[in-house]
Amino acid sequence: MMLGFLTSPVFLLTGLPGLEHVHKWISIPICSMYLTAFVGNCTILFIIRTEQTLHEPMYYFLSMLALSDLGLSSTTLPSMLSVFWFNNRAIHFDACLVQMYFIHTFSIIESAVLLAMAFDRFVAIREPLRYASILTSSVVAKIGVGLTIRAVLLVLPASFLLKRLQYHTVNVLSYSFCLHQDIIRVAQSDRRVSSVYGLLVVLSSMALDSLLLVLSYVMILKTVLRFASKEQRSKALNTCISHICAVLIFYIPMIGLSMIHRFAKNASPIVHILMANIYLLVPPLMNPIVYSVKTKQIQNRIVSHAYTLLL
Repeated sequence: MMLGFLTSPVFLLTGLPGLEHVHKWISIPICSMYLTAFVGNCTILFIIRTEQTLHEPMYYFLSMLALSDLGLSSTTLPSMLSVFWFNNRAIHFDACLVQMYFIHTFSIIESAVLLAMAFDRFVAIREPLRYASILTSSVVAKIGVGLTIRAVLLVLPASFLLKRLQYHTVNVLSYSFCLHQDIIRVAQSDRRVSSVYGLLVVLSSMALDSLLLVLSYVMILKTVLRFASKEQRSKALNTCISHICAVLIFYIPMIGLSMIHRFAKNASPIVHILMANIYLLVPPLMNPIVYSVKTKQIQNRIVSHAYTLLL
């Protein structure tokens, strides 16, 4: 029977279809991933905050990355655990919009931070003597404020456009969290404006950022290839390894999710759900691990603090 329309509809989140009987077991690795991501990113922030020698542009940008990772994982986890722990699938429309807003805002911030980190590496390699004078603390702060404002302003209209659409009394979403494209899918009124605006947001943020990232590394490679010695080239590229890993960890799941949506629509819903979960949970988990392993300054500080605590 066709359900009527309400001003404030209810959305039903989805866990893993067909695996409801093991949802509580599945929640264990999800919770473990979040706790590891939370501890790892907080550790990165603490070390950068307390170690005076790390008060440099590279580590300021890394702090921004850690903050966006914390925001992304903390925004996603509550509804996921509500579904997997308590089988509480219902979420109010306004709460769904708020979660969607923060998920997409933090995603766009993370994309912009990765681009800023590429610019940081380019300046460090191209102009090592002028690095400190180009990327001053005030410039880094302005970049941080600018990329945050961009994300906030880009995503805000999307929430109001979704608010204007009509929905059924009960709407079943595809994931255990709220995403813009998923909410649009269940809308019953004309959704063309929301769809077009959503596409514009993606093109003007993540698509543009990824293009500029590629151009940044083309310029970095051109600069590195001008170095006379192989040792210089190797040393310069080694400073980019952690950042390249962070870029791949962020963009590969996102591209994979987009490819599945476009070319594998008949794939099992579990495949779609797993890719979406990987996209939102893996970068916050892996980024602090990558930077702790690949960045000697942070690695040494972690070992030093751990040794002090043990004593």
